[in-house]
Amino acid sequence: MKQLALANAELAVMECLWEEEPLTARALRELLYPGSTKAQHGTVQRLLSRLEEKGFVERDRTLSVHLFRAAISREAYAGGQLETLADKLTGGSLAPLLTHLIEAKKISRSELNRLRQILNGGKKPGGKR
Repeated sequence: MKQLALANAELAVMECLWEEEPLTARALRELLYPGSTKAQHGTVQRLLSRLEEKGFVERDRTLSVHLFRAAISREAYAGGQLETLADKLTGGSLAPLLTHLIEAKKISRSELNRLRQILNGGKKPGGKR
């Protein structure tokens, strides 16, 4: 799944929404710019509009104050970015990336167990589902 990369400011908004949603634009402003004035409100509104246009954010317009939530999960975004990186660096293969992470001990034991479970078709180690 190829997707656009997010700018740092857009990613900061998405991080807030992935942690806690739904949020109003005001709540997002307070999370992103603690103790700020209303000057940043326009910035947050523009970021939300851009993210909505790109399909990353959904806006609930049923209330007088709009609520925003992520339209894509953190995992789906990360997966898309990894695929894009693999296309650029290794002809689309994720194996070199995974090999590096395993050899550099950047993947925890529980993450390795989860990968084994996925590779075994969802079966837990020992053959149980």
